[in-house]
Amino acid sequence: MGAAFLAGHRSGRTLPMVVALSVLVVAGAAAVVAVPALLALGSRFVAMVVGAALLPWFAGRLWRQYQELVRAGWSRAEQLEREQRLVAEQARLRERARIAQDMHDALGHDLSLIALSAGALKLAPGLAQEHRAAAEDVRARAATAVERLGEVIGILREEAETAPAEPADFRVARLVEGAAASGLVVTLHTDGREHEVPGVVERAAHRVVQEALTNVAKHAPGASATVRVTHTAAETVVSVENSPAPAAPAGRLRGGGRGLVGLDERVRLTGGTFGHGPREDGGFTVTARLPHAAVRQPPGPPAAALAPVALPPEHRRARRRAGRALAAAVVVPLLATAALTAALAVWGSLTLSHMVLAPADYAALRVGQNRSEVAALLPDRQLPYRPRAAEPKGPGIECEYYAVTADRFVDSSGDSYQLCFQHGRLIGLAVLGG
Repeated sequence: MGAAFLAGHRSGRTLPMVVALSVLVVAGAAAVVAVPALLALGSRFVAMVVGAALLPWFAGRLWRQYQELVRAGWSRAEQLEREQRLVAEQARLRERARIAQDMHDALGHDLSLIALSAGALKLAPGLAQEHRAAAEDVRARAATAVERLGEVIGILREEAETAPAEPADFRVARLVEGAAASGLVVTLHTDGREHEVPGVVERAAHRVVQEALTNVAKHAPGASATVRVTHTAAETVVSVENSPAPAAPAGRLRGGGRGLVGLDERVRLTGGTFGHGPREDGGFTVTARLPHAAVRQPPGPPAAALAPVALPPEHRRARRRAGRALAAAVVVPLLATAALTAALAVWGSLTLSHMVLAPADYAALRVGQNRSEVAALLPDRQLPYRPRAAEPKGPGIECEYYAVTADRFVDSSGDSYQLCFQHGRLIGLAVLGG
């Protein structure tokens, strides 16, 4: 029956099965009413129905809810993962475009200087004609390389960005000075020899400080910031900390975290490590470790690309449905068992009250009385069962049994009277213990 309920729940035949179960219960109750002797079997029938039908049905319902919850959760997780990958990929491409712009700024400046030097060499007095031709060729090739570099980088750069007319300045001190001039309370602490830092590390450190100070101004207006740059022989460590922000206005801007993803991509491409997160005092810290001997990291999503997200409403609703199904699977069978058992107990007490022989009437009975004389003292019904007791044997002997009391909470509950008749005359009286 349990397997049938599981199959019926999965195939949409739940309602007919519930109707069939109700019919079985009603039929059992009707049988108890019609035949009081079936009262003892009624409790077993209720337990069998609950154990063999209701519990498997609720188990099947709970399993289906759980499966729906799992499918919804995995579907949502896959969707969020795809969205996070798209966001991270856009941030990486944007950061690589900025890196390409940095390359344009640095290489374009160097190539321009090469072209300028070649042009000056061509005009130098006393230079052989073939050397002048070679210098002109170097100047022309350098100029062509600058143009091609500008075309390639222009494709990678965002449309809103334009190549600067002057070579970029990647000094952190210059960046901090500009931020302080714009109104941000920021201090700079620098340790080590800055002139020994490789160019790629210098540009990455500049970008980390730039994005961190931008985030402070955007997300923590009014907070102060501290920039620490430590140069050693092996690496450069950049740390930007901001104090807890005062109460921000209601219209405060909110970012999508793509800037931090881009920083992670830039630092990862230099072989370094990047970390960020809130502090216990309410502030925020961004830290980047940039090795001077860069080791290029294999391609892959950044460590901080996937951030924890809140459960979507449909997932929460599915979890609530599963919880309610689990509670129903436990509570409903218990309530059904208690209700049916109580109903059978009440009906049994009412029925038993018509089978009680009053102690005073029992005391008035005498051996030898006729059945007609005794009938006036006896209740309407006899007990539906025969207690386990010895009965006198002989032709024409019949024994009847009546309850001592209908109260189930007294010591005499379950005791019965035995009256034995032979040919319509009372021949024996006895009280049998339950």
